[in-house]
Amino acid sequence: MDSKRQQKFSRLIQKDLGEIFQQNANSMFGGAFITVTQVSVTPDLSLAKVYLSFMLVDDKQAMIEEINQHKKQVRQMLAQRIRHQARIIPDLNFYYDDTQEVAAKIDKLFEDLDIPPADDKDEDDDSTYNK
Repeated sequence: MDSKRQQKFSRLIQKDLGEIFQQNANSMFGGAFITVTQVSVTPDLSLAKVYLSFMLVDDKQAMIEEINQHKKQVRQMLAQRIRHQARIIPDLNFYYDDTQEVAAKIDKLFEDLDIPPADDKDEDDDSTYNK
């Protein structure tokens, strides 16, 4: 469980990274729509795991690699934004967040299920055990 300090710092980083990705998507990332879905920081605030989701991107793994190539620039932009609120600018590790894809697959599985209605006979059998 993260401390209040970690949670507050995570929210700050998430907000500012989201704005950075929004403002620099065209110039740095080929117009991809990048969303920062979650940020998790270590207790000493020196490392941040940043989970991203993408729209308008075919190869998600290649996009993560491209973002990692620009990691230093992104960290410098983040430092410019939070320098008055944080003493330590964390190292950033980027990960692809596939939560939406997994949820869509699960929904698809539930849609494909064919569950027959309950038989009246089964209900009558249950009533005999209650006597």
